[in-house]
Amino acid sequence: MENVLRPLIVIGGSVVLTLLVGWAVDRLLLRTDQRHHETPLWGLLRRCRLPLQVVLCAALLRGSYDQSGLAKGHGGTVGETLNLVLIGATAWLAVRISSAVVESSYARYATAQRDPARVRRVRTQVTLIQRVVIAVVGVVAVAAMLLTFPAFRAAGASLLASAGILGIVAGVAAQSTLGNLFAGLQIAFGDMVRIGDTVVVDGEWGTVEEITLTFLAVRTWDERRITMPVSYFTSKPFENWSRGGVQMTGTVFFHLDHSAPVPEMREKLHDILRECAAWDGRDWGLAVTDTTPSTLQVRALVTAKDADDIWTVRVTVREQLVRWLTEQHPYALPRINTATALVAPDEADSLPDHVLSRNGRAPRTGRG
Repeated sequence: MENVLRPLIVIGGSVVLTLLVGWAVDRLLLRTDQRHHETPLWGLLRRCRLPLQVVLCAALLRGSYDQSGLAKGHGGTVGETLNLVLIGATAWLAVRISSAVVESSYARYATAQRDPARVRRVRTQVTLIQRVVIAVVGVVAVAAMLLTFPAFRAAGASLLASAGILGIVAGVAAQSTLGNLFAGLQIAFGDMVRIGDTVVVDGEWGTVEEITLTFLAVRTWDERRITMPVSYFTSKPFENWSRGGVQMTGTVFFHLDHSAPVPEMREKLHDILRECAAWDGRDWGLAVTDTTPSTLQVRALVTAKDADDIWTVRVTVREQLVRWLTEQHPYALPRINTATALVAPDEADSLPDHVLSRNGRAPRTGRG
């Protein structure tokens, strides 16, 4: 009877104690979060309840299974299993705690900071730091699990002896992967590109949506996703429209007839901008920037607070100005001249009559 009750008491006691401790810790964190609602750390730490309970239960069972007689004849197997569970749960708990601390720090910084560029930079760094922490904790946990087996401990000396050669071979084989890894760290802390930045890469305009240690995802204006290795951004030039501020200046070009009413167009442009909610009011202008034998090139200059708004302002100005010219000044639109060219008076005497008639002049009489 004792052989049955003792295992049940040990297992049941461990489970009950684990549940009670988890519940108590959760209630304590909940009350602390209600008292200090300005700090999100305590609410985020509540996500650590499950891994904490697994760690506590595994530790209790690991420390008492020998005395309880739970695994007669299978003590080694049960002990190794509990060790593996304890190591894995500890790594899980460490990842949850580090993520809560990092996210809490970022949330407080984003609330206090009013500069969107700095917030995006910190967000990029926080994301990559979390990935690095997860990778390091995972590698350490797997190594600790492997070292619990005697066979791996015995092979450790021979592995260390050949570590130099293996390191060289692995470095050559994983050259591109390591290059992307260091490029990701360079992007995170070099402030080259951040999550939320508007960039132009390979002629594609979009917003940086995700940055990892190996790749970067750009969401284009038509909701496509372009995935690129991070080494691209450290080895090739690209446009970052958000670096140094998100305000932008845009232009709209018109090719018009030489008779276009430029002063009236300037007044109409100002009227259009005053009614356009996307215009930020910083600057505007309209000027003739070039001329050809058949057209004028007129440039309208507008400003907006970011890339999305500058696109809205440009298309609005283009549409409404063209419609206004079509309705009020149709003569100002570019035309193709198909009339016969006029002949200069001093050249008329040397031309035959049929040429003069095609050019709008009456044939001379008395020739022959």
